[in-house]
Formats: sequence, C-alpha cells, structure tokens
Amino acid sequence: MRNAMDKIIDGVDLNEHPKSVFSTYHEDKHLVDDYFMTSTDKIRVFFEDGALDSKGELLVEKRRAFNKIGHGLHWRDPVFKKFSFHPKIKEIFKKLNFIEPAIVQSMYIFKQPEIGGAVTDHFDATFLYTTPIDHLIGIWIALDDATLENGCLSFIPESHKQTTVDYRFVRTNDTSGGPLLKFSGNRPTYDQEKFVPVPIKKGSAILIHGLVIHKSEANRSMKSRHVYTMHIMERKETKWSTENWLQETDEFKFPNLYNDA
Repeated sequence: MRNAMDKIIDGVDLNEHPKSVFSTYHEDKHLVDDYFMTSTDKIRVFFEDGALDSKGELLVEKRRAFNKIGHGLHWRDPVFKKFSFHPKIKEIFKKLNFIEPAIVQSMYIFKQPEIGGAVTDHFDATFLYTTPIDHLIGIWIALDDATLENGCLSFIPESHKQTTVDYRFVRTNDTSGGPLLKFSGNRPTYDQEKFVPVPIKKGSAILIHGLVIHKSEANRSMKSRHVYTMHIMERKETKWSTENWLQETDEFKFPNLYNDA
C-alpha cells in the first residue's frame, strides 16, 4: 500500500487539484466545495496545514505535502482494492455479524513528520450518520508504528455507550453561492483526562465504533505515521442520511465488502 501510494503521488498533477488544506481544528477550514463532496468514487488529494504558503506554493517536498488522499481508494486503485476486500477484512465483519457491509469511504492518512496536524476529539457519526446510529465501524490499519511521539489514536473508553449525536457535519443544499457544508448543533466538549492513548505496531488494525470519542495529537517527531482507513456501514435495515457530505451517485453505489472486488 505504501508503494502504491508513492505511485499515486507521482501521478498527481498539482495544477489539476485545488490547494485545499484539510484540518479538523477550524470549521472554516473544511473543504466546502464540489471537490470534497464528489470524492465518493474518486482519488482526491488534501494538503497538510503547514505544507503551503499564503500563495498556495509548496513549502515541503511533494511527498510530504498531503494530509490525506481519498475517498475512493478502495475502488479506484487495484492495490487498495485488493486489501480493502481482503479475506481477513471480510472475516472481521462476519464476526461482527454484519450482513450487508458496505464500504462507504477509504482514506490514506499521512500524519507527516514535524507538520502532521492533530485530529481533534470527535466521533465518526458526526460526519457519517446512519439510522440506526450504531451501524458504522471504522477500520484503521497502521502502515507505520503509531506511537505517542508521532500521534497515535487516543480514545475515551466506553464513550460509545453514552454518546448522543447533537452535532453534525451536513450538507446545506445552498444554491445561492453560500457554503455547501456546515456544522449543525453545538460542538460537545470532552474531559481530556479521560483519553487513553493506543499505540500499535505497523500491520495492526484498530476497529472504531461510530460513536466512540477519539482523537490524535500532532506529529512533531521526525517519523511518519501512515495509515489506511475505511468506514463500513451495515446496509441491511439501515438508512444512510441524505444530509451526509458523502453520498452515492447514480453511477456509483457503496460496494458490498463480501462481494468480489
């Protein structure tokens, strides 16, 4: 997967992609345009805060410029498709009793050395909302050792049992030229003392319940923290919110994990 991502980056023409910084710190830094919302079945690039100057020129080498690349890697790239539909992944979701698991998105997250930004505390249902609310699982595969120094994940244990979804990232359906996406509701705050870091070795995976509170600190070390992550929904007897930023299209439906890729 790392080699495949190197090839993808080599093929990226920076003139064909908006210089959009991806950050979870400030709402106004979320990409709120067509490029983000139409990435369901495409390979799109999002830059790291600190990688670009005020004119949009790179401050670092190209390979260190990206925050993440997604959201259709599992479908558009043969190597990522192979691993996304791997028998081991299928077996995990069979053990979770998923009947119709649908891969809704995939991302390669870089957490670049020295400039890799923090991911603030959140739960995934804020961005990917389903009814029933607990029908979403993330799978987070470490391609580097994830350590305290380079920004491993931290969780509030058992927080998925108490979480309520009053704060969401939704489509505005605005046609007047205003923002296409916004945060709705009041952003919750969490006791930072409750977070427990979860360092893991490369090749390991973490399963993330859609309601569990988690975060990662900035990477100020000299080592990268690459991961490949997917979100998988139990489609059976589940409604995908029409307000979610990510939507199926007439040409592309979320693929069933259990089918051959």
